[in-house]
Amino acid sequence: MPVIDLLSYADKSLNDHQGTVTVAVFAATLILGWITGIFSALRRKPKFNVTTLPGPTFCCTFPIGQKYGEFAIHRTAIALYLNVSNVGFAPSSISNVSVGYFWHSKWLWLTNQSVILEDFHAKIGDQIKLYPFLSQKSSVSGTQAADFLEVGRSANGVVYFEQPDSWGDCFPTSKNGLVRLKVRVRDVFNKNYYATFSIPAVSLEKARKYNRAFGKTLAELHGQPLPFDLVGGRTERSHGGPSPGK
Repeated sequence: MPVIDLLSYADKSLNDHQGTVTVAVFAATLILGWITGIFSALRRKPKFNVTTLPGPTFCCTFPIGQKYGEFAIHRTAIALYLNVSNVGFAPSSISNVSVGYFWHSKWLWLTNQSVILEDFHAKIGDQIKLYPFLSQKSSVSGTQAADFLEVGRSANGVVYFEQPDSWGDCFPTSKNGLVRLKVRVRDVFNKNYYATFSIPAVSLEKARKYNRAFGKTLAELHGQPLPFDLVGGRTERSHGGPSPGK
């Protein structure tokens, strides 16, 4: 068929089926817009990145001077100086922070933060550096980190946990002075973000160089001061953690 005849035939066909072609173009536009909208909506989600910062990030297990049967009762306290940044495409807020440690082939989670009675701090020369909290207010300034994160924004702050009374080997074990922990940050849309760290296992005495109230929250709530806090606040009897099974 000559080219001119072919063009004439195509033109006639388009004219004869103009309504069908219009509907088809309209449907294709709707489908394309729908697909594009889905991908755009999928991209418009928050995404939190969680890291630790230099400062009060450590774990400590200590006896409380009581026994459960033949086992000495101990508690574990954990401090984490975190940076949470929103690297996604939509704003969101931090809803909850949990910490877990690996125990008997599973992760044991501490899901409720503890309020600590003093601020974490460090002495730098003649100055005192106060570390902000991520979830509670400072007892000095009354401020806390912003938990609402716009896209590209981050928040720094300390989170603190005390595990209730435990015994036996129910505590984070250390290897080469480090404890492996997993942090879970949940946003207001109930999406979880995980990060795994190895942090120092320290003695109670060393932990209290950053905060004199470290390890005291449950003791204060129960009205049962720790035995080594009864004599001048000394912590000579504290240590980095019991031996497994003891």
